Amino acid sequence: MKLDFRRLTRLYYLRFIRLKGSPASLAKGAAVGAAIAITPTLPLHTVMIIGATLLFRVNTIAALIVAAVISNPLTFAAQYFFAWRVGDILLPHRLSWERLQQVLAVTREAGLVDGFKTLSHLSVDAMLVMMTGGIILAIPTAIITYYASYRLFDKIQKKRQEKHLLK
Repeated sequence: MKLDFRRLTRLYYLRFIRLKGSPASLAKGAAVGAAIAITPTLPLHTVMIIGATLLFRVNTIAALIVAAVISNPLTFAAQYFFAWRVGDILLPHRLSWERLQQVLAVTREAGLVDGFKTLSHLSVDAMLVMMTGGIILAIPTAIITYYASYRLFDKIQKKRQEKHLLK
């Protein structure tokens, strides 16, 4: 079976724009999904997203769709690299690049249980570096995602209202 990225992209886009709810709730859900997806907490993304969206009462499906787009096998390496790089700038020399590559290789190939084991073997310094970098990256990602998706959902809602009035 061949993977068609254009078709897959279109599928996610259509699912995203067909979501029902207020533009604010959908955009907040998308922002939560983006923020969590950019952090180096790979085995826990879905659980964290569902918990956060239920806690903040925002759209869970929007969060999961955005998270799947942001955090996928094509982006894992770049996400971990940038989280490490930002964290290493703020907390220098606590995590070597070689150690990070080992963790990334195991996490990419492992299942949920093995991913937990790998993360548990990281030192506190390494976790601190990666999470600091991830959180710093999550803030602008969430803000940009919120405003972009709010504009999109607001425009979609207005089109739906116009279409409904014309009937």
